[in-house]
Amino acid sequence: MQDNRSLALIAPAFVWLTAFMVVPCLLILALAFFRRGIYGGIDYTFTLENFALVFDPLYARIFLKSAWIAGLAATIAAVLGYAAAHAIAQMPRRDQPRLLFFAILPFWSNYLVRTYAWIVLLNREGLIVNLARALGYQGELPQMLYTEGAVITGLVYNYLPFVILAAYAPLSRLNPEIAEASRDLGASGWTTFRRVTLPMTLPGVATGFVFVFVLSIGNFVTPALLGGGQFQMVGNLVYAQFLTSNDWPFGSALSMVLIAVMLVLLTLQTFANERASSGRQTEDQAHG
Repeated sequence: MQDNRSLALIAPAFVWLTAFMVVPCLLILALAFFRRGIYGGIDYTFTLENFALVFDPLYARIFLKSAWIAGLAATIAAVLGYAAAHAIAQMPRRDQPRLLFFAILPFWSNYLVRTYAWIVLLNREGLIVNLARALGYQGELPQMLYTEGAVITGLVYNYLPFVILAAYAPLSRLNPEIAEASRDLGASGWTTFRRVTLPMTLPGVATGFVFVFVLSIGNFVTPALLGGGQFQMVGNLVYAQFLTSNDWPFGSALSMVLIAVMLVLLTLQTFANERASSGRQTEDQAHG
């Protein structure tokens, strides 16, 4: 009876994911094995050329560039997010929900609106330039908008709450008596953090890092708006193949390679979290 009830609760979500995620991905995978028609469209002739073209040096550089930008954004977000989550976890319990609310407040606005806000901030007549002039700076500020730095800034800003939430979960569950015992044994605050707090909460940081990396490497809105078309990321390349070049088979191959990279990262992250969880359980049993 309990199994039937659980199955009934799971079924709607399973049907939804199958219809709107699994089936579209299978259709995209199928398209990747066909040729582009002479005048666009699809020539239903089996080929592996699309996947071979993905690893052409031109497109491989775009993949590496995307991975570099996504990795840098994820690293910055992990550092800032962990610091914010650690600070929130140190506050009194009654204040923590309020601080978490402010951390996720940007999610209440549209992603495009948040990204356009950075255009207002970073352009040559934007708030940052006007503020610098108001403070007496007379020189020419370096170009901030339509740069790699602007794209990384936009990605970090938009995805930072994911890291804060992922890091806060293990930090909030951390037994304060462990850190207290470390200090009683003569360890400094930095040593306690480095050898006790950080290792025990590292899975949360890793989860946040992977979230930001996966979301960033396939992003096309932020590079288009804040990068100004000065360089391409994989997401922009996929967008162009489907909506500009009308080369759906090659766009599908790019999409499937990108999805494969994401699945590998998520699988590794899940495996690492399971190992860390089993290790903690073994330690608890040994101490018990």
